[in-house]
Amino acid sequence: MEGWAVAAFALYLGWAVTAFGVRALIHRRRTGDTGFRGLSDAGGPARWAGIGFVLAVLAGLAAPVAAMAGLGGIPGADGTPTRVAGLVVALAGVALTLVAQSGMGASWRVGVDERERTELVTGGLFGWVRNPVFTAMVVTAFGLALMVPNVVALLALVSLVAAVQAQVRVVEEPFLRSVHGAAYEAYTRRTGRFVPGVGR
Repeated sequence: MEGWAVAAFALYLGWAVTAFGVRALIHRRRTGDTGFRGLSDAGGPARWAGIGFVLAVLAGLAAPVAAMAGLGGIPGADGTPTRVAGLVVALAGVALTLVAQSGMGASWRVGVDERERTELVTGGLFGWVRNPVFTAMVVTAFGLALMVPNVVALLALVSLVAAVQAQVRVVEEPFLRSVHGAAYEAYTRRTGRFVPGVGR
């Protein structure tokens, strides 16, 4: 099913370019800043969390490339219904990613700068979960894994989930807690980390 692999590759690439490149251009036009902060300067676990996140995002392209190179799917999971469901899920994830990013307004960032003090966003999708952009990214990756259900896709998905967990728990939550204090603590008590009601 090389056609599905090509479609997954194009969709993933388009999503990545839109979510990072186009979003950065829009942010720069509105604020004068791209929003990119890069890897944490804290070193140690924080830096490794950032590196893991970047590698996991890049690994998402490996699954459709492997499929185009001839890697077969996981037996029983590579039928057309699975691939169609994957396309629907991936498109929903892309849409959620863009909506969540837009909801951050001027606070949108890729990475953390310890010297910055951005507004705590709690409206829109952030009223349901604290990290809707990351949730949407995992949904997108899950959909793409269904489109090309091979071992590489499964490993890339697991890597992304692990990387997102590390990035949020080691880098972002400590930063937001230090900046927003009691307001952030109250926010964490009423919203889930990635899924509504879970991780409060």
